[in-house]
Amino acid sequence: MKNNMQPIFVLGPTGSGKSAVAVELAELLGDAEIVSADAYQVYRELPILTAAPGAEERARVPHHLVGDMGVVENNDAAMHARRAQEAIRQIAARGKRPIVTGGSGLYVKFISHGISPAPPSDPALRAELQALPPEEAVRRLQEADPAGAAATNLQNPRYVVRNLEIVLLGGKPLSYWQQNWQHEPAGPGFAIARETPELDARIARRTAAMLRGGALDEVSALAGKTLSATADKTLGLSHIRQYLQDIVSESCVCIEKRMQQLRDDIALATRQYAKRQRTWLRREQWLTHLPATAETTAHALAAQIAARLGA
Repeated sequence: MKNNMQPIFVLGPTGSGKSAVAVELAELLGDAEIVSADAYQVYRELPILTAAPGAEERARVPHHLVGDMGVVENNDAAMHARRAQEAIRQIAARGKRPIVTGGSGLYVKFISHGISPAPPSDPALRAELQALPPEEAVRRLQEADPAGAAATNLQNPRYVVRNLEIVLLGGKPLSYWQQNWQHEPAGPGFAIARETPELDARIARRTAAMLRGGALDEVSALAGKTLSATADKTLGLSHIRQYLQDIVSESCVCIEKRMQQLRDDIALATRQYAKRQRTWLRREQWLTHLPATAETTAHALAAQIAARLGA
């Protein structure tokens, strides 16, 4: 792919404003389209809960892999990367510049550096490992690959199970597979970096707006559906489900208190997720970090990227 057709990666933790920056950058560049690298914005039933680009943004710039799957469909990193890479090829074939944006680390990595050569999942082994108590899965990973365990987010059972599965199936430590991964990214990458207090405030505002804007109705409408393993992990989904169960028999006063608690719980979970994202982004040496403050506009950040690209 010619350099001027290489995908541009606009990344950042949740709440950092990367989606708005990607739209502004697409308009600055002219002929550009956006490909989502978000694990959850693909689900058409959850646009509010996943903070998916709205109708106005999608009218300004074409978006791909947004709202094109149902919540009953699974969407793992490898599947998403294959679809994203095909979208990138088609965009470039039309003479336009692909812009990839998102914050789901493994999804981004599979798009930027190719799908990991690690062994594919084995359903029987995966089921066996998922049935283990979380602390037992952690113990087994630490015994099988101490260095790999140290580099794994041990608070996330999904990561622990997958990494343990790779070690057991491949017979080699995680570092072996990482060293054999493609080293050069598919294109230049930029990461929006905000100070923690400002990012936390943005997350709090977005959480409140999401709950006012219809997230409860989105989750309520899913009743009776069996969600895929990926969709079921959508941030905030379990909190809202529990809230909807709790308020059935509560008074109005209690409901108001529960709503405040719901806002606080989702904001906390989102901050924790953003912290993990920031850790991952700092480790990715191929990214150019763009400091931003409350006064920095999406247009200004997009202009910085365009200037660095020589556009």
